[in-house]
Amino acid sequence: MPAPDADIDTLPMRIREEAAALGFTRFGISGVTLDEDAAHLRSWLAEGLHGTMQWMAAHGDKRMRPEELIPGTVSVISVGLDYGREHDEAWATLEDGERAYVARYALGRDYHKLMRNRLQKLAERIEAMVGPFGHRVFVDSAPVLERALARNAGLGWIGKHTCLIDKDGGSWFFLGELYLDIALPPAAPATNHCGSCTRCIDICPTRAIVAPYRLDARRCISYLTIEHEGAIPEKFREAIGNRIFGCDDCQLVCPWNKFAERFDEPDFRTRNDLDHATLVGLFAWDEDEFLRRTEGSAIRRSGHERWLRNIAVALGNAPTTPEIIAALRSRSEHPSGIVREHVAWALARHSVKG
Repeated sequence: MPAPDADIDTLPMRIREEAAALGFTRFGISGVTLDEDAAHLRSWLAEGLHGTMQWMAAHGDKRMRPEELIPGTVSVISVGLDYGREHDEAWATLEDGERAYVARYALGRDYHKLMRNRLQKLAERIEAMVGPFGHRVFVDSAPVLERALARNAGLGWIGKHTCLIDKDGGSWFFLGELYLDIALPPAAPATNHCGSCTRCIDICPTRAIVAPYRLDARRCISYLTIEHEGAIPEKFREAIGNRIFGCDDCQLVCPWNKFAERFDEPDFRTRNDLDHATLVGLFAWDEDEFLRRTEGSAIRRSGHERWLRNIAVALGNAPTTPEIIAALRSRSEHPSGIVREHVAWALARHSVKG
């Protein structure tokens, strides 16, 4: 609880100032009621649209009830941190079949640890204002309905592609939360401004946005290239194109991102020249090089086997050149059956036997 001399009415502004000083570009406060979103999640899970992401169904209602996940929680602070900048390069990469496309969020440093550290510092600064209080920091690390909480905190609305959108900043930002047992005045929830636009639905290469605000993860390229283990279903491989880790098409086409002014966070600047890298060059990384180059990167979570699997698919969609054929043949006897199968598929796409 706040110390007796803590002014609860001015506290949100003081916390906002500290959050900005720590580099967060978005800030808001919400309560813990998520009844409508809970119903939406239950329906989504019941249809099996989460694929093999069993963690989405775990923990029962704790995902939908912050006060059950962390007893005593009465308020949630949501923060955002920008990562996107210019996107002309993204379109150029997608149009070049010999280059590799990596989702913009994964080009630089993994945001999880960076944001957790900053949120913990924010908690310490709040404690200096109000005295000891109960809290917990989350950055995609527990069953939290982060987009719903962020919407309720006024950070943006959930778009038809299911990403959060801010009128002034688009959708290129990460989210983090601070659950706390201090009853702070909540912000007004963000209102929806998607209107009649369906650009995100229309552009999706695998038609994963099956209805407005409804994503079938089993069809989503981000899910298929990052979360999904085993073979990628053949019916989606051609549509994946040269996307080897994630997909941004629905955000790239969103009108709210076109004129958004963004903050350049140095930690999220591109590493390993990934915004210009070729498929052949990345396919040549052995596991040691993969681990070395992806240290501190979200890409490491895919593992080397899935990395090669994804690039093999992209090479199968690439123009037929001697370099691409040679690269595929170099992995045709790889120890992993998954890699071999995708390499064989890719070679067959070029009418070449392994």
